[in-house]
Amino acid sequence: MASLCGAQSASAFEDSMAQRVLACTGCHGKEGRAASDGYYPRIAGKPAGYLYNQLVNFRDGRRHYLLMTQLIDPLSNAYLQEIAGYFADLDLPYPPPQPATVTPAVLARGEALALRGDSTRGIPACAQCHGPALTGVAPAIPGLLGLPRDYLVAQLGAWKTGSRRAASPDCMADIARALAPDDVSAVAQWLGAQAVPAQTKAIAQLPAAMPRPCGGIATEVPR
Repeated sequence: MASLCGAQSASAFEDSMAQRVLACTGCHGKEGRAASDGYYPRIAGKPAGYLYNQLVNFRDGRRHYLLMTQLIDPLSNAYLQEIAGYFADLDLPYPPPQPATVTPAVLARGEALALRGDSTRGIPACAQCHGPALTGVAPAIPGLLGLPRDYLVAQLGAWKTGSRRAASPDCMADIARALAPDDVSAVAQWLGAQAVPAQTKAIAQLPAAMPRPCGGIATEVPR
């Protein structure tokens, strides 16, 4: 009887990618939908190229979080691509947006930065790179909607201080350094308060060229 129970237990183990990535969902929430604390981002449904690039950045020291580095350090590029592809293929509901906690004037400033930028300071609109609906662009530009406000603030701060980096030319670092602290708060508040559209997936390509070179990402529109 004991051996039979042992055999049943062994056969019940699910040798699948869903089983293997449980270590990821421990922090990133059930099925990668984001944790409730606002710090760990949603990874479900993000473009595969973006997820892969971030895994490599953690492994290679351009992003810094010890638990992430320890988790992925032994993994090959091919395996990281499998993980990225698994989460990219998930199509799951988003939670309701967070209510804003700032004045209408601050929200209006955030909307202006997100959709129109600030040409007087050379700050492009978020929508120029992350797509008109801010849902990202395949294969490597992430969406900005559906992310916790605190996470957005933390990541823009990390870009500003250099604790988060990307392959050169690091366009996000340049943009983040041009943002004042009040700008960071305003754009994070506005983005966090927006509902995710019915079409949540990244678009295939931008309608116009990106405003500046960005490491490893094509800036021209294919013809």
